[in-house]
Amino acid sequence: MTQPTPEQREAARHPAPARRAVMHQRWENLLFLHWSLEPDLVQRTLPPGLHADTFAGDAWLGIVPFAMRAVRPAGLPAVGPLSNFLELNVRTYVHDDRGVPGVWFYSLDCNQPLAVLIAQKIFRLPYRHATMRAEFGHTIDYSSTRRGTGAEARYLWSPHGEGRTAAPDSLEFFLLERYHLYAARGNRLYRGTVAHPPYEFREAGVRELSTTPADLDGFSGLDPQPRHICHADGVDVRILSLEQVS
Repeated sequence: MTQPTPEQREAARHPAPARRAVMHQRWENLLFLHWSLEPDLVQRTLPPGLHADTFAGDAWLGIVPFAMRAVRPAGLPAVGPLSNFLELNVRTYVHDDRGVPGVWFYSLDCNQPLAVLIAQKIFRLPYRHATMRAEFGHTIDYSSTRRGTGAEARYLWSPHGEGRTAAPDSLEFFLLERYHLYAARGNRLYRGTVAHPPYEFREAGVRELSTTPADLDGFSGLDPQPRHICHADGVDVRILSLEQVS
């Protein structure tokens, strides 16, 4: 299957102006940890209609812990702990039959029960209940334990350096600049869209990390050291409605 063209990757960053946001939120203190994998290994995990997206011949698996802030439906204010919580996702990168690039989530751990319920029911995403905590400062100390597993995943990192945006032909653009997500229910495939400014990413010194979330999702045996690491301070995000694509 032909990979998305540079034009298709750029077009994904610009949703149709007529499409309205259904939610607003802010993503903060994101740690991006990525491992390269054989494309066939990823392809076997995908539903019909999706194909492993590759960079320099490799598919990629990411673990991304971060904070969700000011989450609210369009037109309503944020409400305390209902709008501010933690999330950690395990993800790969895909495109559909038409070459539209996006993200496929294997899991999204979250410590806000209502957010889990809404995301499962409305957005058809594989959210999981988890016990999570985080301390944000010069050094970020973040941990998550998915319900029913007892296996804690801890991440300890310090972002540093100047923020920069990704060049269009770079690995960082491939990994970070993703504005569509895919979800499946039965034999139906759906695509969601998010809109936000390009990430400004920085270096990150990681003192502790865990592959446990990927292990739980069937990707055991990852190298202890990711192939790519970076941090992003945050972006304001508009969530657009989910569309059925097949």
